[in-house]
Amino acid sequence: MRNNKAKQIMNSGQLALGAYVALADPQIVEIIGISGFDAVFIDMEHTAFDLSLVQQMIVAADLVDITPIVRVSDSDPGFILRVLDMGAQGIVIPHVDGLEGAKRAVDAVRYPPVGLRGGAGATRAARFGSVEWGDHVRTSNEEILLSVMTEDTKAISQVSEIAALDGVDLVALGPTDLSQTLGVTDPSDPKLRLEVERIAAEVKQAGNTKLQMPMNHPAFPLTASQLVELGVGYTNVAPQPPAILMKEMKNAVRETHKTLGRKT
Repeated sequence: MRNNKAKQIMNSGQLALGAYVALADPQIVEIIGISGFDAVFIDMEHTAFDLSLVQQMIVAADLVDITPIVRVSDSDPGFILRVLDMGAQGIVIPHVDGLEGAKRAVDAVRYPPVGLRGGAGATRAARFGSVEWGDHVRTSNEEILLSVMTEDTKAISQVSEIAALDGVDLVALGPTDLSQTLGVTDPSDPKLRLEVERIAAEVKQAGNTKLQMPMNHPAFPLTASQLVELGVGYTNVAPQPPAILMKEMKNAVRETHKTLGRKT
C-alpha cells in the first residue's frame, strides 16, 4: 500500500486537511486533490453512494495523490473489508459501541496479529497480487487510518480506554450527534464546549491517538488554530461542495439581476 499522506502529516505533528465529497462524481475528488487538500472524505453514512462509485472515487484520489477516507454506514466487518480491498486508506466508523465496539473496529480493519481482517492477495489494495503478501499486510496495518466516532453516551464515557486502544488512530467527534446526545441545541452552550474539552484532554492523555473534528461546522464552529489547541490531528473542512456551489450560483444570479435592474 502506498504511503498515507494524511497519516504522515498527522504523525509529523501537523493538522491534516480533508474535504467532503458530497456530490456523486469522482471528478470532485480530483478537484479536491488539485486544490491542495491532503485527504478526501467519502461519506457512505449520509449519502446514496454505492460501492462502484466509491471505488471510482478511491481511484481518483490515488491519481491526485491524496488519502481516500471512507466513512462506512456501520461496523459490519464484511462491508468494511470490501471497502478496504478496493484500496481505501482510511476507515471512519460512526456510532462506535464503546470500547467493545472500538475493538471490533480494529479487528475489521487490521490484519493479524493486530486484528482479524480477512486476506485476499489479488485485490486492488494488494495491487492485484503484484506485491509480496507479507509486505501488503505490514504496510496496510501501518498506513490505513482508523477513526472511531464517539458520539453516543457509552462511547463518550469510555473515551480514555478507546483512545488507548492499539490499532485506533483517531477518536472522532461529530458535533451534531454529540450535541443531540448531550441535549444541546445552541452551538455556544458551555455544556458542549466543556464536554469537547474533556474528551480532548482524555485523548491527549492516552497518547496513542489524536482527535478528529470538523472545521467550521455550524453545530460547533472551530478555526484551524482552535482545532490544533484541542489536539486535533485530522479535520474535514466545511462547507461541503453542494453548499459552496449553491452559494456561488445564488451570488451569480443576484449580481446579474442587480446589473440588469431585475427584481428578484
